[in-house]
Amino acid sequence: MQDSQPKPSRRGFFFGAAATGAAAAAVVALPRMQVQEVSIPEPKPAPEKGGGYSLSEHVKHYYRTTRI
Repeated sequence: MQDSQPKPSRRGFFFGAAATGAAAAAVVALPRMQVQEVSIPEPKPAPEKGGGYSLSEHVKHYYRTTRI
């Protein structure tokens, strides 16, 4: 009966070791990223008498893009 898996070779071992070493060196060499807190502006209060539509910059941009 034959073995279905080939014996591991030295070439494969050294290739894996080199790839692992390169990955470790890249992680050490890359600058560390700092997490910055993002401040979210407070939303406008809802109108008391219904409605709620406001002509914001986003809406104005949309209207400009729909012009023919």
